[in-house]
Amino acid sequence: MYHITDEEGEFLVRLARKAIEEYLRTGREIEPPEDTPEKLWEKMGVFVTLNRHKTPPQSALRGCIGYPLPYLPLVKATIRAAIAAAVEDPRFPPVEAEELDGLLIEVSVLTPPELIEGPPIERPKKIKIGRDGLIVERGPYSGLLLPQVPVEWGWDEEEFLAETCWKAGLPPDCWLDEESRFYRFTAEIFEEEKPKGPVKRKPLTPPRRGR
Repeated sequence: MYHITDEEGEFLVRLARKAIEEYLRTGREIEPPEDTPEKLWEKMGVFVTLNRHKTPPQSALRGCIGYPLPYLPLVKATIRAAIAAAVEDPRFPPVEAEELDGLLIEVSVLTPPELIEGPPIERPKKIKIGRDGLIVERGPYSGLLLPQVPVEWGWDEEEFLAETCWKAGLPPDCWLDEESRFYRFTAEIFEEEKPKGPVKRKPLTPPRRGR
């Protein structure tokens, strides 16, 4: 059963776009609308992703930032994550206002992270491509990959673990070490079909493998 309805997901996507538009125009953060659904005032983790329209997933990314933990009410976290994805992602220059009509907005609402326990060698068996996202922590290093990432790249479980290590600036085999702590989470994902267009729930279907 879904926690976020399709209507609430559409509300968040529209809100994220509005937050970016207003910030690029005035430099100010918008306030949550008066008609915000009650559920969206609950504290939840969220990520906002900006993708270039009509570009393969592997090269579409234009910005992605969010809150892995439920620190803020979802409506406020979405506003702040949207602005940050547009202007604070260190991998990209800030989004220009004229770019927005060519960008797709995607909002991922996260469940609280759950520690993956047991021997490191068993970690691949305890995650599922198309369901789980991953967080790794080791000393001062940490990294996160959303559930849609391994699906879009066609990774298996070991590749997903290794790429999460890379995201954190750690060796790709860090998932085999006891010192590395891994967490899994799930997400409900909503995305525009085209810029400013209809919003749909994004299914995560792992690619079929020949082996």
